[in-house]
Amino acid sequence: MPPTLASLVQHSALKLTVRAGHEHLDRPVRWAHVSELADPVPYMEGGELLLITAMKLDAEDPQAMRRYVRRLSRAGVVGLGFAIGVTYDTVPDALLDAAREEGLPLLEVPRRTPFLAISKEVSAAISADQYRAVTAGFEAQRELTKAALFDGPAALIAKLAAHVEGWAALYDTSGAVVAAAPDWAARRAARLTADVARLRERTAPASVVVGDADEASGDRVELQSLGTGRRVRGALAVGTGAPLGTAERYAVHSAVALLTLTTERSRSLQAAEQRLGAAILRMLLSGQQDHARAVAGDLYGGLLDAPFRLVIAERGGDADAASAELGALAETMESAAARCGETVLVVPEASRLVVLAADGGEAVAACLAHAGAEGEEVVIGLSAPAGPIAAASAYKQAEQALSVARRRGKPLVEHEDLVAGSVLPLLADDAVRAFADGMLRALYEHDATGRGDLVASLRAWLSRHGQWDAAAADLGVHRHTLRYRMRRVEEILGRSLDDPDVRMELWLALKATSAPDG
Repeated sequence: MPPTLASLVQHSALKLTVRAGHEHLDRPVRWAHVSELADPVPYMEGGELLLITAMKLDAEDPQAMRRYVRRLSRAGVVGLGFAIGVTYDTVPDALLDAAREEGLPLLEVPRRTPFLAISKEVSAAISADQYRAVTAGFEAQRELTKAALFDGPAALIAKLAAHVEGWAALYDTSGAVVAAAPDWAARRAARLTADVARLRERTAPASVVVGDADEASGDRVELQSLGTGRRVRGALAVGTGAPLGTAERYAVHSAVALLTLTTERSRSLQAAEQRLGAAILRMLLSGQQDHARAVAGDLYGGLLDAPFRLVIAERGGDADAASAELGALAETMESAAARCGETVLVVPEASRLVVLAADGGEAVAACLAHAGAEGEEVVIGLSAPAGPIAAASAYKQAEQALSVARRRGKPLVEHEDLVAGSVLPLLADDAVRAFADGMLRALYEHDATGRGDLVASLRAWLSRHGQWDAAAADLGVHRHTLRYRMRRVEEILGRSLDDPDVRMELWLALKATSAPDG
């Protein structure tokens, strides 16, 4: 604790006597300052013990003393030390009465006590208090670091709450509370989600002190963002009954640094995980389930042991905006999965995001909630539950659902909704067959002339999701030959194969038609 007027009075060597303001001796003293100016206020910062001999004051004038004391009190001076036996043998009644009226502590300083002794005692007490604060801060830093390394963020939050003698809470990238201490603080922290959301909109690092309409809580809450880049990766809330002291500030700063390290994955590690995830996805889509399991290991292996959903998300328009929104969706699903111990495989692509997540898990639920958020322009297709052996089919289902979502202007479509709506059974309808035959007639007529196998080539190319080498291998032709055939398909049909809707319609037409491949 910093020195107070009471601690100075209790110092036997100073021999100070309290003449007024006994009820305010608990005021902390920031400094002891000597000034004989008639108006020292311009040179005060607040919190000082002002030491005077009244050399230039008419200390026996009641009105002058009332004005003098009132200005000192308004400036934040915590006490007045008056040396007797220098200019006045005793404390003048006018000054004493003014101090009593204003409630300003007045200390009588005997002639044998130099002002320098008081200043040195205040300085020594302040230095000792600062040393204790720094020592306590370093001790808190050691304890917090140990908790973070061996027990995780939740243990760190508990240690921090104890050090600040209040409460603390950790929020993830979505703004959800992932850890709080003591236990009752979780409900308190949940009431600050709107403030956390506003903090997340600011560039990291950022902090804000927030108030609370709930007068029963009576605490002061400080929010600190977590993250080293422009995007906020989480937030820390610290609630205390008073502003943080030096030691508490050290503890909070240490916690912010440690939590940033634990929540901010390095770019190299993130890139490595994404490359691994992309390799596993390619293996699953190409039917190499055993290889995919072997590569997945402990990191993603659990995801392949139970039904999963395949999510494909896409966002058109500005590339930066698309990257930001798709990144936000990925973080939302990853955070939701992390909170309940789920595994999620995320593969970012140029303009889309592919995700494998446990069926019925929190990551899929977070995806559904994210799609319904106001202002989101991401379009999402969600497959039916599938296992590793049906990963390729799940990918097609998600693409079909994504295509329907785009065409209908909906943020998310589940493949199960398409089946429930009787889309697939309609392919056997005569009208659909007639439409399919009409759509592909020009290609069949071309193939009938013996100038190429455009229908078979189109089927192979679509079944391989536009992968030239794989489709060419299936056909036994060179990829340049396949590229030429696809250009001829576009010329004959007058439609672009870059349009996913066109690809979907052609694929359905190929499925619905009863004519041979040609």
